[in-house]
Amino acid sequence: MTNERDLPWNWTDETLQALADFLSRHDIMRGPLTSKAIGDGHSNLTFLISNGTQEVVVRRPPPPPLPPGAHDMLREAKFLEALHSTGFPVPQVLATAQEYEVLDVPFYVMTFASGHVVTTETPTPLANREERLNISRSLVDTLARLHSIDYEKIGLAKMGRPAGFNARHLKRIAQLIQDESGQLPDAFADLYSWLEANVPVESGAAIVHNDFRIGNMIIAADAPGRVEAVLDWELATLGDPLLDLGYFLSSVPEPGHALTPTEELGAAMLEDGYLSRTELAERYAEQTGTELTNLSWYISMALWKVAALYEYSRRRAADGAWDDYYLTPGLVDTFLAEARETAGLVASSKKGV
Repeated sequence: MTNERDLPWNWTDETLQALADFLSRHDIMRGPLTSKAIGDGHSNLTFLISNGTQEVVVRRPPPPPLPPGAHDMLREAKFLEALHSTGFPVPQVLATAQEYEVLDVPFYVMTFASGHVVTTETPTPLANREERLNISRSLVDTLARLHSIDYEKIGLAKMGRPAGFNARHLKRIAQLIQDESGQLPDAFADLYSWLEANVPVESGAAIVHNDFRIGNMIIAADAPGRVEAVLDWELATLGDPLLDLGYFLSSVPEPGHALTPTEELGAAMLEDGYLSRTELAERYAEQTGTELTNLSWYISMALWKVAALYEYSRRRAADGAWDDYYLTPGLVDTFLAEARETAGLVASSKKGV
């Protein structure tokens, strides 16, 4: 849960009234509103809005200025609307607002998905081996289902460029942290060279979530353990589905191994019953028929990418942008260390695996 005192922006009486008018015009809800910040607070801002009897969720970007192409609320809403039309488990978008229509930024309103967000431990009544296994299976099956959706058929063909995605994506992420001469920080350079030299041809073309992990799921409140809704689509695009799988696997903690910040957000998966990375990958391959021969590249790429995004955010925080979380020492190093191990650039430090 976000500490509301740490938010870079929050609702005032005036903005809540403007939102109330907007929701009333769209026949979503009426009456005085209250707001409550939900989510981890390190990305777009998400609020539970209530009039005392009804609840909806409003999702908006952090305050301007924003990096070019980042925090595109209307793009995110388009993915949700298209996926909802297929029956895929996402909240329903109820309305969208353009910049300055209500606030100084665009936002969208969606249904509230009830259930559990699983992070450091599995909540009761799902805290037993059978239900943890059910959750694991549902996670990987949901990812496989996402990658099977015909994105052209649901109107998303212009939302990305799958051809050449892997090499282009690697270069795009590198540009976030290069200096004026195009040089990467020393800590990133060796991995970049390895990733660039080993870029695989795309395994296919699919909708990729780009932040698919257990903490971005709403898990059903009661047995059987299953995914009720997939959240946080701000990074979604069209690309290589194995990069999505690589990121998901990189978020799954492994016994006897130091946890990255992403793995800490899914530490519950160390509990008895959850499938291991290997088992999850095998189930994905069974569900999709995909060959996983280059899986180490995709996992290493995912880890290197998150390290770069954390470094970019660290620099912004150091320059006075919001979220001092990224100034915490060692965050970037944990991702890079695991990426090197996965790529085989250093000996593994895993114990008992």
